Amino acid sequence: MLNTASRTWLVGGVWLATLALVIAGSVAMGARASTTALLLALSVAPAGIMLLIGLGAPSPTVAEVLYTVNKS
Repeated sequence: MLNTASRTWLVGGVWLATLALVIAGSVAMGARASTTALLLALSVAPAGIMLLIGLGAPSPTVAEVLYTVNKS
């Protein structure tokens, strides 16, 4: 199975499983709904930031910054 699954899917699956365990543990310990919502928000924030970064244009390389060519 590990030969056919990509690293992205594996990391995403482990992250979702950890998120489910944190939320289930919070509910099992009798935490208030606000605490569970805060844990959920803190767990989802890194994935959202990585999604925003990944969808943007790639940053220029050092060579592109140092040796820009006039296209006119």
